[in-house]
Amino acid sequence: MRRSVRLLIPLLLAATLLASARAEDPRRVIKHAFVPHTGQTVVVAEGDLEPRSIGSYSVRLYARNDPAYPYDRFVAGLVRPRNGMIQDLSFADIDKNGQSDIVVITRYAGSGNFVTAEAFHLQGNTLRLIASVAGLDAKKDAIQALQTKHAKR
Repeated sequence: MRRSVRLLIPLLLAATLLASARAEDPRRVIKHAFVPHTGQTVVVAEGDLEPRSIGSYSVRLYARNDPAYPYDRFVAGLVRPRNGMIQDLSFADIDKNGQSDIVVITRYAGSGNFVTAEAFHLQGNTLRLIASVAGLDAKKDAIQALQTKHAKR
């Protein structure tokens, strides 16, 4: 009985290390930035354990806080479908209200000639999608496309 326990412990340890290594995929894209004029922190991350070419991504917003602890005070967030890889996290006034909106751009896998651009705005304690453009030629201005799409609503 003792011998089987001694064999089981290294196997359990190896399985735990393997699972941990898989969860910490260095290819997974995570971007973060400070929202202009508010100091809030935004984190955009591809879904855990998903393929790089398709899956989901999360947008998380944290309150302005001690710079040493920028992720302590979660405010709002949401998860969106993803076709491609996260390319960019930026800010622009998409809805023309004088405040910066969060803009996430994902680039399609394969040819890479197309992108999806999505804009988010914090309203109260809710982060909401305000505009989305899919299948946009990567050479086009994604911000302009989002502003045009939002204006047509």
